[in-house]
Amino acid sequence: MITCYLRYIIDPYKLKEFEAYGKLWIPLVERFGGQHHGYFLPSEGASNVALAMFSFPSLALYEQYRSDSMQDAECQAAFRYAEETRCIVSYERSFFRPVFA
Repeated sequence: MITCYLRYIIDPYKLKEFEAYGKLWIPLVERFGGQHHGYFLPSEGASNVALAMFSFPSLALYEQYRSDSMQDAECQAAFRYAEETRCIVSYERSFFRPVFA
């Protein structure tokens, strides 16, 4: 299993737009075989940092999702929404493997 961790720098004045963006992606990731763990919005502390995490059974399946999402109309609409609302300033992506007891 591989977990994708996304750290976003967002426009704190566009929090509602970013939340709507996250709600678009959760079912899309799941439709492509991933398990979404949610978006995490600012509460206390920094007002411009948000997180998201989702997992795929393997890095190969994640890469297939990335490739397929570039051709999917709903995914492209979600990308356009972020561009049009400018709710995301920047983001970084890292990958982790979970450890269970």
